[in-house]
Amino acid sequence: MSVSDADRAAIAAQLGREPRGIAGIGHRCPCGNPDVVTTLPRLPNGTPFPTTYYLTCPRAASRIGTLEGGGTMKEMQARLGDDEELAAAYRAAHERYLAARAELEPQVGGVPEIAGISAGGMPDRVKCLHVLAGQSLAQGRGVNPLGDEVLDELGDWWAAGPCVGSPAEQDDA
Repeated sequence: MSVSDADRAAIAAQLGREPRGIAGIGHRCPCGNPDVVTTLPRLPNGTPFPTTYYLTCPRAASRIGTLEGGGTMKEMQARLGDDEELAAAYRAAHERYLAARAELEPQVGGVPEIAGISAGGMPDRVKCLHVLAGQSLAQGRGVNPLGDEVLDELGDWWAAGPCVGSPAEQDDA
């Protein structure tokens, strides 16, 4: 999960600011750039940070924002209340998220302030599709059913090429 200088430069360009608390690259876009970072559960300034899988690609984030604005979260939330199998799979995704974060906690001395809290509204609500997609990208399809659905709706966000300079170009800079 090492992070190169080129990765850090790409992430900074994607976010429009210097990245904080990166533990590693959670996933790479087919273009080669990071699109999800794995973030430490406590930022360098001491702030607890429950979002372990942080989506950095601005194209994917923009498309997800459109889904959120279109009512996708409300529809998913309603399905969670009606579909016990979906709700159970979503709770399992929450547990997987917590387990991944627990593996990072020794690096920051633990974070009791966010114990039991994952992200994105899990395990009972749907409140951030970016987090759900980030988990599906970082932990793989089949872990978070709603994150997988978000990825299915996104289409090929990378098809137009890298959202920022490619890692190879950044190494040459």
